Amino acid sequence: MLENKLITHDPDILSGIPIFVGTRVPVQTLLDYLEGGHPLKEFLDDFPTVQRTHAQGVLRFLKQILLLGTYEDIA
Repeated sequence: MLENKLITHDPDILSGIPIFVGTRVPVQTLLDYLEGGHPLKEFLDDFPTVQRTHAQGVLRFLKQILLLGTYEDIA
């Protein structure tokens, strides 16, 4: 499982699905919001435990995986 300073998973939290570090917010929720045409601001308003820089970092991390095929830690 991929893990960095922004995303983690724990079998005892939400059955181990990837979440934003320090929250109980699934990363999938951010992707669902964006896929549904909702702006990042709306996601952040609805999930105040996720900071803008944190969400943007996760998106950069996922972009790096998709475009470069690498899994290096980025912040």
